[in-house]
Amino acid sequence: MPTPQLALDLALEPDYRPESFAVSDANAAALAMVNRWPRWRMGHLVLTGPAGAGKTHLAHMWRLRTGAQSLDRQSISPALKTIQRGASVVIEDCDQGMDETGLFHLLNRAAGDSGISVLLTGRLPARSWSVSLPDLASRLSAAEAAVLGEPDDALLRQVMEKQFRDRHTPLGAGTLDYLLTHMERSVDFARLLVARLDNAALASKTAVTRPLAREVLASLSADTLPDEERR
Repeated sequence: MPTPQLALDLALEPDYRPESFAVSDANAAALAMVNRWPRWRMGHLVLTGPAGAGKTHLAHMWRLRTGAQSLDRQSISPALKTIQRGASVVIEDCDQGMDETGLFHLLNRAAGDSGISVLLTGRLPARSWSVSLPDLASRLSAAEAAVLGEPDDALLRQVMEKQFRDRHTPLGAGTLDYLLTHMERSVDFARLLVARLDNAALASKTAVTRPLAREVLASLSADTLPDEERR
């Protein structure tokens, strides 16, 4: 009997709680670098990695820890006057372009004796960012960097096992191994996939089996998860 059609679970909120950050070889070094704050060289850190690796999750964790404010990457200059001594600042997706003059002045303040800390994120390494201001390009090239790898099986397995356990979802033998070899390599996709599988299992009154997993995976496409949730 075919599985009843499932409503797209696009309202699934990203889980950015510190206790939900699964650690593996793919992200342990980057996590340690972020946690070295406030002992960052020159007062700032560049956090990079592919989509779905956990940049936004780490940024949220750091903001929670430091009380940092988030700045729009295109509107840094107008915000400079609001940034006081000792402040912490997060600017995400800097590899997609930014207010270069504003960022340069902000990083200069961080490198001085202001006690300002700045966390920058992007998918590409800072040296690959399209920056026309030579002094900013030089500063970014020399910046301390934390690099997230693509989510590996160990990380995705941790995430999915916890999600299935929290939902009390019964799993058929070998189903998780099958999912790990066929799914998108993204923590947020893994969470969405578990939610879909749990819904499908409830509707079918069965465990999550390989045939059910195959059917749900086929119903998902790359545009199911909004791009901004796969950072």
